[in-house]
Amino acid sequence: MDFNFREMRRLDRYKLMTSTIVPRPIGFVTSLSKDGIVNAAPFSFFNGMASEPPTLVLGLETYADIAPVKDTGDNIRDTGEFVVALVSEDIGDQMNLCSTSFPPEVNELEEAGLTALPAVDVAPPLIAEAPVNFECKRTTALEMSGGSKIIVGEILRMHIKDEFVDMEKLYVDTPALKLIGRMHGTGWYARTSDLYELKRPNSPAARKLMDEPPALDGEKETSE
Repeated sequence: MDFNFREMRRLDRYKLMTSTIVPRPIGFVTSLSKDGIVNAAPFSFFNGMASEPPTLVLGLETYADIAPVKDTGDNIRDTGEFVVALVSEDIGDQMNLCSTSFPPEVNELEEAGLTALPAVDVAPPLIAEAPVNFECKRTTALEMSGGSKIIVGEILRMHIKDEFVDMEKLYVDTPALKLIGRMHGTGWYARTSDLYELKRPNSPAARKLMDEPPALDGEKETSE
């Protein structure tokens, strides 16, 4: 079947995209209004995009026929700061509650029974119950012609609960995070507990790269 997205209604395009681009990681975003009111909302048009500089992207759908209008975009525009928490099975219900369109003066974290913790480099709070939080500043924002917003943020600081990381090796016990992802329809989610491994092909070029890694920035290559 061939769908010409340029000739389709927005809602139909959204339905096809969210039914096939799965699973999607969930960015549980906290931000602050100009009046200092905490906002918390989940977004599944979200992912990490680069490590230098460390960058993530949020896609905000703002039309009421698809998703409730949320305050996140306005807050990030006004303050330039936000926090992205990752969602584990343990806080799935609370995250889902925060997807509701509350009035701007309502603190969604309080409504969901979640705990706000002070961040280090930004004003919006961390979510204490989340296994991972990223403190971010807005790098740029795109206002799309259809009303959507794409926000590009630089990760300033990462917080991860101690029990999930080996600090000496920087090894993260990813399965233990029990993160969930967004699936199709209005309420389907995926666990990250059903895993399998595909090892990368061991080509001669890959072996050479492993034996002779490129010099890091600032290091001088030496020859004998």
